[in-house]
Amino acid sequence: MSYTLEPLAELRDVTLRDGLQLTGKVLSTERKVETVRELLRLGVPSIELGSMARADLVPTMANTLEVVRALTAEELERCWIWVATPGHVAKAAAAGARNFQYCLSASDSHNQANIGRSTDASLEALPQAVEEARKVDGRIQLCIATSFTCPFEGQVPEQRVLSIANDPRAEGTCDIVICDTLGQAVPAQVASLVGRVRAESPARRIVYHGHDTWGLGVANTLAAIGAGATLVDGALGGLGGCPFAPGASGNTSSEDILFATRPGWLTPDTFASLVHLSEALLAELGEPNRSKAAQGARSRAAAFEWVIGSGHAPEGTGQLA
Repeated sequence: MSYTLEPLAELRDVTLRDGLQLTGKVLSTERKVETVRELLRLGVPSIELGSMARADLVPTMANTLEVVRALTAEELERCWIWVATPGHVAKAAAAGARNFQYCLSASDSHNQANIGRSTDASLEALPQAVEEARKVDGRIQLCIATSFTCPFEGQVPEQRVLSIANDPRAEGTCDIVICDTLGQAVPAQVASLVGRVRAESPARRIVYHGHDTWGLGVANTLAAIGAGATLVDGALGGLGGCPFAPGASGNTSSEDILFATRPGWLTPDTFASLVHLSEALLAELGEPNRSKAAQGARSRAAAFEWVIGSGHAPEGTGQLA
């Protein structure tokens, strides 16, 4: 039986970066590597495995380079790492990383809080970051945080995001990531901005990164896909949030996005394994599971094939050693 609907966009799971930023527990290098490998085995197309953020500010990212070194070159081809400076790119590349997400904020206030410099200073350093990625035949994305609202400045004008998207200093970036950092956007806003970025800036793959703070994570993700995004971010169980953005809560759930989009590799068995993996990880972290699809998978609607125990045994337990 085919379960595919319209595979218009791929999922990038960001559990190990954005998902872990606000947790109180640091996962071991081994546990992170196991999680990466299990997600890849199940069919998740790409993963954000960590961040080059300062360990004293985001302790859960302290072992990111150890994770990079533990993975194979083939595995790293499907993994991305968060960076904010050319130095970050150089250090991550030396460890073996080849896919970099260079992040800055549309609003100066959030860029100062998150990265410690103005947005223009981050843009000024971008060409050197691109060059560092080129040295290792890597790829680098332009990631624009607070594309819709800023916790300090409020509403962000679309033109501000478009000016960054069209800035000549971003030449050489392979993708552009539009972020609803606070989860305060609504579908019409997401469709409008993604559509304008697609139509009015250089041709690149468009990535959408959303949060579910106001309950519109999946709706906004689908709106982004409809407007042209072909890669969308999610985290297991809706885990995550930005430590430098008051009011931000969890990411849009990977399980919810997958259940809504039904990519060709997703079956009820695979979905059950993802739910098991998510439940085990969240229990270890002491975090709640915010995924509505995962809750649905645990319902008693036995006649529905996506419910765990309805006749489809999961591919393995999802319980990682």
